[in-house]
Amino acid sequence: MKSKLKKIVLSFLLLFIISFIVYHFKSRPEEILKFDDPYHTDRPIASGKTMMAATGHPYATRTALEIMEKGGNAADAGVAALLVLNVTQGEEASFPGVAPLLYFDSSSGKVKSYTGAGVAPSLATIEYFRSRGYETIPTLKYSSQLVPASPDVIIALLQKYGTMSFSEVSAPAIQMARQGFPVHKILMRNLNMNPIKRFGFSLLMPYNAEVYLKGKWWKPLFHKEKFTRPELADTLSELADAEKKSLAAGKSRKETLTSIRDYFYKGPIAEKIAKAHRENDGTMILDDLKKYSGHWENPLQGTYNDYTVFSNPTWNQGAVVPLVLQILEGIDLKSMGHNSPEYIHTVIQAIELAMADRDKYFGDPDFVVVPVEGLLSKGYAKQRRSLIQKNAFGKTPPFGNPFAFEKVKNKTQSNLIPNTNIIPDFHRYNHINDVSLLLEIPARSFWEKTDSGRVGRDTTYLSIIDPKGNSISLTPSDFPQSPMIAGDITLGIRMTQFRLDPNHPSALLPGKRPTITPNASMIFQKGKFLMSFGTPGGDMQTQATVQVFLNLFVFGMNPQAAVNSPRFRSLNWPDSFSPHSYYPGRIELEEEIYEKHGTALKDKGYDVIGRPKWEYDFGAPCISLKDPETGVLKGGADPRKESWAEGR
Repeated sequence: MKSKLKKIVLSFLLLFIISFIVYHFKSRPEEILKFDDPYHTDRPIASGKTMMAATGHPYATRTALEIMEKGGNAADAGVAALLVLNVTQGEEASFPGVAPLLYFDSSSGKVKSYTGAGVAPSLATIEYFRSRGYETIPTLKYSSQLVPASPDVIIALLQKYGTMSFSEVSAPAIQMARQGFPVHKILMRNLNMNPIKRFGFSLLMPYNAEVYLKGKWWKPLFHKEKFTRPELADTLSELADAEKKSLAAGKSRKETLTSIRDYFYKGPIAEKIAKAHRENDGTMILDDLKKYSGHWENPLQGTYNDYTVFSNPTWNQGAVVPLVLQILEGIDLKSMGHNSPEYIHTVIQAIELAMADRDKYFGDPDFVVVPVEGLLSKGYAKQRRSLIQKNAFGKTPPFGNPFAFEKVKNKTQSNLIPNTNIIPDFHRYNHINDVSLLLEIPARSFWEKTDSGRVGRDTTYLSIIDPKGNSISLTPSDFPQSPMIAGDITLGIRMTQFRLDPNHPSALLPGKRPTITPNASMIFQKGKFLMSFGTPGGDMQTQATVQVFLNLFVFGMNPQAAVNSPRFRSLNWPDSFSPHSYYPGRIELEEEIYEKHGTALKDKGYDVIGRPKWEYDFGAPCISLKDPETGVLKGGADPRKESWAEGR
């Protein structure tokens, strides 16, 4: 046994030495491109007279503006920016992942939501995973993958609100993917694992490594080095060609857009996806893709003083934002002082109360009874507000009983709909190779510098206001942490936001959407559109959104100052991603807050961790704001990532 262990240790040591030699003597940057990378740089507030775009990358922002200057509206610009983000930030927001959105149509004065999250495949059941020895849904496997949502979102958006063709709005992304773009700091962070981890990634998912590491596991990326996505360019071109063929056949705009959708969900791409799952113990069958469709729906909403806060329904966590704000309404936060210990403590407690309700009640409304009327009622907010206490909760606080605040009182106190559609298990158990341990991420202490440990780990965002006053808020996401499909198609790991507990509202069932973290937000003031905004960041998303809202409308900051300001976050509930890690009583503070108030918050009973200034784990909100009285446009984009806001 000792001899075997010695051989393993020597093998890894030899691999490390070889990697070190190759790294220093063979790794050189290839073509370097010009790029003014805005990561960790301050910038002035964006302003405009006719249009505003704020997205996760400068190229996406400028693409959106160019589309609008050519006559496109917020829907057209939103699709174009989304696809550019899929290219430039594909390791964080890949095509064709999730894409939750809100859309404000100025002609009707209404906000609509669209279900931008796919569903669990037919063979994905709790029994499927348990029979393979899993307590939570794993990454690195085909079984981590939802039915893809983004192509459906794109076509629905262009059909209902758009004016331009898919070929027109996809052209910038196709060109960028083929000709290349400069490597930015976040892309480096996500891909520049140490050589041993890159080697492990190449063994586990060789096609993913070919796309993102170009098959050179020993070579890191260099800042501003040209990075191409030729196969993604080919895939998007295939979709555009399907549209052109349909147009040539004399079909209507709606029919030509449907032909793009059909090419993806019923044609060659769907067949590739189904084949990969069939051959690799996956859970998705061709029928899952053929039958998939999202739908338009009314958003949820709450209020904070004169502001109406819109969110997607409970297939994602967006409604946490109005829940938190309604709990805080009536508390004199301004008198506490911005980011004072008392202010931070009060906001964190409201967040933790809302998150307790999220984990108890939020789920796909097609599968669970969610008491949204009660959750969003002022009476319920008042009851939850009364639970705010002098010291830290120490662990997740109890969830409430929003059913008591529903107008229809005879609803069951359980929001779970019985499962009558369990699909039998058809597969045999396959272990993940132990080399997967190479990609695990250790917990980080204050200011410890480590590489990312996994390819992709966040989300991105886009917010746009067009010359007619239409606006889109959209939060695309998904990471190459499961095997990619040929054609640079990433189906991601959003299945990991399901639970294998049948009593959980986000319990796995075929055809069901998990309660995903990506969400979109919009704000009205006195009945008029004011702002669309959102952020990446997992469980931090709603926390960052709340803090930015309060920075703007309680403390009077401009949009850029509101996103620059140091933030805090709670981890006092099970994480939304498997394995659902839980750190009772823990909060994390960015550097400025930690140095000023870390001790005071420890004295309140928190487990306090300090983090660097402008830390990417604290979200990266973008804002597009239109003053309802003057019509002046303003924007802000977070320096914690490559985000950029610009107006015309």
